Amino acid sequence: MNNKKALTLYLVGALGQIIVVCVIAFVLRRYGVEVGYATPLGWIIIAIGGISSALWGAIISIKYRNTGFKTVICDFFRIKQSPLNYSWMILFLCLDFLPVVFGGRISIRVWYLPIIMFFKHIVLGGIEEIGWRYLFQPLLQERLHYILATIITFFSWGLWHFLFFYLDGTHADVIPFLIGLLVNSFILSALYVKTNNLWICVMTHSLINVFSQLVTGGNQYVGYFSKVVIIVIAIMLATKTIRKLKQYIGLFIHSRIYNGK
Repeated sequence: MNNKKALTLYLVGALGQIIVVCVIAFVLRRYGVEVGYATPLGWIIIAIGGISSALWGAIISIKYRNTGFKTVICDFFRIKQSPLNYSWMILFLCLDFLPVVFGGRISIRVWYLPIIMFFKHIVLGGIEEIGWRYLFQPLLQERLHYILATIITFFSWGLWHFLFFYLDGTHADVIPFLIGLLVNSFILSALYVKTNNLWICVMTHSLINVFSQLVTGGNQYVGYFSKVVIIVIAIMLATKTIRKLKQYIGLFIHSRIYNGK
């Protein structure tokens, strides 16, 4: 399977599946059937639509990289990482929620609530990383510059999210949501480029979702500043890492050719 076919199949599969489920949900609602978290049928429909990016990310990854399903699962739970990899994740999270330090607040009713939310959001959010960061963006980066690949991923991921919002009946303020999604696209893509680790992206995605539900308020101008800083750091980190990787590959190829002669 070549790069172009893999990209096409992933988008057709991930977006096509959730679109079909949205059509089914639309028809059911027209006939008065409730589709949402309040009914077992609603949960099934939401699950089928929500798993589309992860499902097709795994399928195409296995075909494109000639690996097995076990490899995807192992990469998903590859928790053992260097402290530096986790440090980059912490840095981005601190910058992302820096505005809360200036006039915001954290609401935690019981101490174990964040732990429960974390594991919930691994299933309801982090699993998306199998599609978008583990497969789709790396495929784009084989053809395009990191920045352009991140922006295309952002638009595709955004479209997928709005389809999912229709399924589960939630609503989001469009502009703030898109700005946040763009920043998260740079955070998660830079982390994957730097660490080459799916789990780091899964964990970061889940923590972003958790903190977003627990914190309120914060200085708006600090928020604008931190978002710009995040994008700048992400671009610098990712492009520097990609440049070093290309240099290593070039030296390796040169060495093999030289030794072969």
